[in-house]
Amino acid sequence: MNIDPIDNPTNYRLGVFYYNKSDIRTVVPKRSRFFGYTLNFAIWKSYVFIFAIIASMVITYIVSNR
Repeated sequence: MNIDPIDNPTNYRLGVFYYNKSDIRTVVPKRSRFFGYTLNFAIWKSYVFIFAIIASMVITYIVSNR
């Protein structure tokens, strides 16, 4: 039987951050599928995604406080 990499506890850092270099997906379902999705922090695209969200929040804050 082949285990899904998401269900393997060794693919998590600090128990919550999914980190699997062999998994090419950037967005993966959480261990409890009912709670949505998470990012694969072994993929560089995850960090670009987080940076884009933070940058948009900062830009929105700067523009709204002019």
